[in-house]
Amino acid sequence: MSQPMPPIARKADGNDPYAWLQHKDSDEVLEHLRAENSYLDAQLADQAPLREALFEEIRSRIQETDLSLPSPWGPWLYYSRTTAGDEYARHYRAPRPADGSLTVDATQEELLLDPNALADGGFLSLGAFSVSPDHQRLAYSLDTQGDEVYQLFVKTLASGEVEHLPFEDCAGSMTWANDSTTLFFSTHDDTHRPYRLYRHRLGTPGAEQVFEEPDGRFFLHCYRSSSERQLVLHINSKTTAEAWVLDAEHPEKPFACVAERREGHDYDIDHGQLNGQWAWFIRTNRDGLNFALYQAPGDTGVPGEDRWQLLVPHSPTRMLDGFSLNHRAYVLSLREGGLPIVQVHPAGAADYRVQLPDAAYSLYVQDTLEFTGDHMRLRYEALNRPGQVRQLSLADGGQVVLKQTPVLGAFNADDYLSERLWATAPDGTQVPISLVRRRDRMGEPMPLYLYGYGAYGESLDPWFSHSRLSLLDRGIGFAIAHVRGGGELGEQWYQAGKQANKHNTFTDFIACAEHLISNGITRADQLVISGGSAGGLLIGAVLNQRPELFAAAIAEVPFVDTLNTMLDPDLPLTVTEYDEWGNPQEPEVYTRIKAYAPYENVKAQAYPHLLAVAGYNDSRVAYWEAAKWVARLRELKTDNHLLLLKTELGAGHGGMSGRYQGLRDVALEYGFVLKVLKLV
Repeated sequence: MSQPMPPIARKADGNDPYAWLQHKDSDEVLEHLRAENSYLDAQLADQAPLREALFEEIRSRIQETDLSLPSPWGPWLYYSRTTAGDEYARHYRAPRPADGSLTVDATQEELLLDPNALADGGFLSLGAFSVSPDHQRLAYSLDTQGDEVYQLFVKTLASGEVEHLPFEDCAGSMTWANDSTTLFFSTHDDTHRPYRLYRHRLGTPGAEQVFEEPDGRFFLHCYRSSSERQLVLHINSKTTAEAWVLDAEHPEKPFACVAERREGHDYDIDHGQLNGQWAWFIRTNRDGLNFALYQAPGDTGVPGEDRWQLLVPHSPTRMLDGFSLNHRAYVLSLREGGLPIVQVHPAGAADYRVQLPDAAYSLYVQDTLEFTGDHMRLRYEALNRPGQVRQLSLADGGQVVLKQTPVLGAFNADDYLSERLWATAPDGTQVPISLVRRRDRMGEPMPLYLYGYGAYGESLDPWFSHSRLSLLDRGIGFAIAHVRGGGELGEQWYQAGKQANKHNTFTDFIACAEHLISNGITRADQLVISGGSAGGLLIGAVLNQRPELFAAAIAEVPFVDTLNTMLDPDLPLTVTEYDEWGNPQEPEVYTRIKAYAPYENVKAQAYPHLLAVAGYNDSRVAYWEAAKWVARLRELKTDNHLLLLKTELGAGHGGMSGRYQGLRDVALEYGFVLKVLKLV
């Protein structure tokens, strides 16, 4: 039987011969993308039974019908329930038991929202889900295309009546004032940036514009403070912030500025209590890269900088990632040595750090619960340990595991070894690697899946995956390269992998791969690498630099046409990205980006097997980035390895929206890995 021929994209005249692929919705573009999808289907047709088996295998580990941990608020317990066969969880509430327990009386529960009915088989993403302070209404927003443009709705819970608010180009956020009648929401500009804040009073026509941010680098976002007494308008770029505040009891008044923006001054603010007194808490980098925490009196006036008093000083070795507030304590989210730490400062008692069982893990405050309560909830997981929701007693640090994500079937966390390794980058920097593998598959080099990101200061803390067990149980290890550009080792780690230092992200990843090979954990012909979005840029760059180091690669919604995208300020989010990558209108920056941009640096050489995935409605990384990159690779590569492009024609940046649809995408990816590693 003859092999299917790959689609060959037309080459046009000019500096960018595949720029025509940017003509979205044209017949030629759609025909080409569908041809790529058909080619992928043909190349992987023999894997259809394997993909179905993988899907069912992964599905069998998941408790499909499950109840989330109820959150108490006022007279209610709020929770969600998944049901076998449904793509989305339904949202409910039930009366709060008088004994203070979290026991749900299903006979008295109210269905608040059913996304399954709203999706009707298509794409659906739930943005805002916000119950009014008087518990009478639900404000929610829906994206039905994957382009992150939302429609706004308000549901009267007693009657079930739903009002579709007649506003367009909405960013999806919806924030209640304390009158339970006034809503604040934001809209996009032409580049898909949230830039205007509006005030809408239910029962009145139209909405009043409250604020407009003219600088294309800045996003705005409105939220309720932890105390529920204040509203905060946070405006920020990648490097600079400004906050405005408004008494939530008087939403008709104007917002007041806390500290006027200064280039490079990043801060955020919340309202709570300190030693029984109302107080503002301000996290700021004005003292150093790793942030400090200040407080200001919170009972009167705006907390201008002249009122700030130091609470937690800046540390050169510890990053203050964030903070959470409760009437009993303030809780710091820190990073030290590449790991997250939660430190609690109870009122009138000594501070303490939350104690944990594993060497490498993910930990964060998941839910602050009611401001006047005695507890917060922590989310904890590791590469070999399913996610746990832990109730933390703020007064004494006691922990209770309220819920652990179930893994059905024969699963034992001790069958898998979770490790922290360190690779040495070319400049001598030690780069952490998180690794998990089966204990009974150790000793010989093993196939390995290596994941990376390295941008925006985002931390890739180790996480558990039901799906990943299908790789581990087949003898494939999984590792995360915590490269510079991420935030794992603090703000300096981020700064060392952005703009003029971006090359460190790529050399760090290569150093991690070489470390895993030289230490006998894997071999180059067994090593699969993967990354998405900015992590896709990482994958594209290292493939150009060291293609012989890898057997295969997966790039999801990859930011690979970096130079052309950053040269076009009219594209969504481009201007806001200047702080991350630089502005290529400047000759020095142009040269720098061109030196690593994956699309620009494809050359005539052998490349590993490659699967690229794009979303046609993606408003963050356009579908054409992957399409143009694959077209150029097809033109220039000298090997016969698989080169596949899948474009989800009904999805956006996050892929398909339903949970079963997502599992099928994972099954396709894993099937590809097994095929190219000849492990089928």
